[in-house]
Amino acid sequence: MKQMTTCSLEHKKYLLNRKKETAIVQIARFGLLLALLGIWELIAALQWVDPFILSSPSRIGKMIASLASDGSLFYHIGTTLWETLLGFAIAVVLGTAIALALWWSERARRILEPYIVVLNSLPKIALGPVIIIWFGTGSAAIVFMTVLVGIIVATMNMLGGFLATDPNKILLLESMGASKRQILTKLVIPSALPDFIGMLKICVGMAWIGSIMGEYIVSKAGLGYLIVYGGQVFRLDLVMAATAILCVLAAGMYALVALAERLLVKK
Repeated sequence: MKQMTTCSLEHKKYLLNRKKETAIVQIARFGLLLALLGIWELIAALQWVDPFILSSPSRIGKMIASLASDGSLFYHIGTTLWETLLGFAIAVVLGTAIALALWWSERARRILEPYIVVLNSLPKIALGPVIIIWFGTGSAAIVFMTVLVGIIVATMNMLGGFLATDPNKILLLESMGASKRQILTKLVIPSALPDFIGMLKICVGMAWIGSIMGEYIVSKAGLGYLIVYGGQVFRLDLVMAATAILCVLAAGMYALVALAERLLVKK
């Protein structure tokens, strides 16, 4: 009984230290961000670099407030957000499905793997004119670009996760008479859950890259459109404001994936 109490106290001490460490990391992150913003504001205020070129946090804040006051801010955010989320979802679902098919058929994997590698190395922006011809100048072209950027990454990451399943466990199930479908559902997919979360984290960034890349090529609204427009008319405060909003949205999307990881993956 005494030993159990001692272990419990040691465990509580361990958890307390973990909480302290987490708090220190969070405070350090926030402090570093404030310090960087303060240095940036100071450089602009002292005219060490022309604020027209570098902008400043205060100028960006004023620009965001101006966009919010006329209602255009939320319209552009909403446009980019739904394009990104839709492209992200399609890329993840299709990429995972293709990876499952390639795991199921070794022959198909051996045939298609070189093509997948080549497609992954292809500069997607080079297909911009073709995408415009195929899908026009609307949101469909942007969503397709988002899918195109993310689907190969999703496929390769999930295929690697499926193939990394312990072969001894597979052999054990086969010796017990398990079918390939049972091995897939009972062993391969559950064991690849950490790889699935890792793939989601990567695809978050790829989705934002794809949607903004698509808006660079063809868009009438969205944060990418604001960046392009701001650069064309030399309104760098607008460019920096749209970029800052993109960072916040991407961080929020990544935080949701990290939350899913804590809930689903047992460490």
